[in-house]
Amino acid sequence: MGGQPDTGAMDRLRARLGSISGEFWRYLMASVLALGLDFGLLYLLTEQAGLHYLTSSAISYSTGAVLHYIVSVSFVFRERRVTDPRLEFVGFFAIGLLGLAANQLVLKAAVDGLALSYLVGKVAAVGVSFTLTFVTRKAVLFTAGRIRA
Repeated sequence: MGGQPDTGAMDRLRARLGSISGEFWRYLMASVLALGLDFGLLYLLTEQAGLHYLTSSAISYSTGAVLHYIVSVSFVFRERRVTDPRLEFVGFFAIGLLGLAANQLVLKAAVDGLALSYLVGKVAAVGVSFTLTFVTRKAVLFTAGRIRA
């Protein structure tokens, strides 16, 4: 007791937190790109094509998810747990389905429950979906420790 703190452990912790912080900001930027596509398609499909807002939302979210995957594996995450890109995409998309479910539930509650515009509801849905998918993807797909197919 009373000895010197383990500076090696503190340095490793700082490096790890810095890595997560950097990944978070890169993930946020990838999300902004995907969200631009998502919002644009949501608006076009609902207003121009006449689709129901939840149908438009499912299509636009899924399209944004594909863009998000490409940007995430290219620029966001440095560590990859799954070595087979096909399995990684399946995992990424499956986690995206959790985000889609959260997105749809929040959007429906905002529009049908609170009588908000679907675009305003989408803003609320983005916060929930972003947090859910970042935490889950980071924990399941983009950490050290390999899963081989």
